[in-house]
Amino acid sequence: MAQVKVGIIGGGIVGPVIATLLKQQGYEPIIFERNDSVPEGGIGIGIQTNGLAVLQRIPGLIDTLGGRYLDYFNFYSVLPEDPGLLGALDAPKKRREATGAGTLGVRRSALQHALVAAAARAGVDVRWGHHLTALAQYNGEVVLTFANGARETVAFAVGCDGLHSDTRKALFGEERADYTGLCQIGGYAPMPASFEGKSMAMNVFGDGAHMITVPVGADTVGWAVTTREAEAKETWRAMDAAAADAFKNNSPMAQWGYGAGEIVRNAQTLTKYGLYDRPELPTWHAGRVVLIGDAAHPTSPHLGQGANQAFEDAALLADLLAQHNPPPTASPSLSTPSTPSSPSSAPPPNPPTPTLEAAFAALEGARIPRTAALVKKAREQGETRVVHGVPACLARNQWYRELLGDEAALRARFAPPA
Repeated sequence: MAQVKVGIIGGGIVGPVIATLLKQQGYEPIIFERNDSVPEGGIGIGIQTNGLAVLQRIPGLIDTLGGRYLDYFNFYSVLPEDPGLLGALDAPKKRREATGAGTLGVRRSALQHALVAAAARAGVDVRWGHHLTALAQYNGEVVLTFANGARETVAFAVGCDGLHSDTRKALFGEERADYTGLCQIGGYAPMPASFEGKSMAMNVFGDGAHMITVPVGADTVGWAVTTREAEAKETWRAMDAAAADAFKNNSPMAQWGYGAGEIVRNAQTLTKYGLYDRPELPTWHAGRVVLIGDAAHPTSPHLGQGANQAFEDAALLADLLAQHNPPPTASPSLSTPSTPSSPSSAPPPNPPTPTLEAAFAALEGARIPRTAALVKKAREQGETRVVHGVPACLARNQWYRELLGDEAALRARFAPPA
């Protein structure tokens, strides 16, 4: 049977996942990534229960991620007028003990390396240095054109190329991402001695600044400090040495207690980036091309759900394509999602546009309301964390004390979304 080629635009966090899931179903996905290799920048990512449930569909993947499971979450104030522990959570530990999957902290680059390697093991074609410049749809196909002069014709395409998505621009035109007014500086650092043996993540609240730390290995933490300042475009490139040294040695955060200042002073490569989201799209697709992940619904990171929601998109899209475009020999009931399809059960070539429309519309119906709500909630969380002036900081601290003492409210705010 003829191969059903699928163009996966972007080889970051979600591209390799949807490619591998489609390969399991008998499609022939091709990942086109603009970079020449996996970038080593970025900071830590917390893969929550909902994200891990998707990654478990790729046999053996989770065992290759490394990282460290998170057991505790402590909240501190470094405001001189109100210092101390605001509250502590052991919910991640309880969730891991109850379900076997809690929250796994990993380096962003390590996660991408593992995802790309899993896709390659599954037989996915990964093409580096392919920056999409145009796409055209006609005769039931999509023609992709790249800056290096390459062209490829595919049956349909999935845009997974992030916040500054060229696929989104090709479908819906140029638009400006919404700068949230918040900026982050982050990186990795040796784990402070006070953290050892605790698998502890931490929120630290100051005047006009908030810091989060997440363990990403046995002796390493990923961290980020959020402040309000002028727009700094997200590039995931390292800060220059002078700016990094000034932040590590002269910023107020370098003097914070509870291990936070130690993390800043000992930080390795630092990255600075603005935090953006975008208005909700009424549709994620046009014809035979659909967006998922940050290309469809970029979010600020304050709920830790960016990558996890992208994984949910990928899983549902794969399931809907199996439902609406089953192989000719498939039985009416779907096979277990984690079971790869055999070559004899490959999907029919070039699924008709109405078939894709049905799958894409079902994806949007389920995912647009959910992701839009989380984007809004993430922005609100950032506004809550970063406030200026003693009265506002005292009010924020008290709000967190009350929240951390209310188990039902905690579940609603901090548990991975159902």
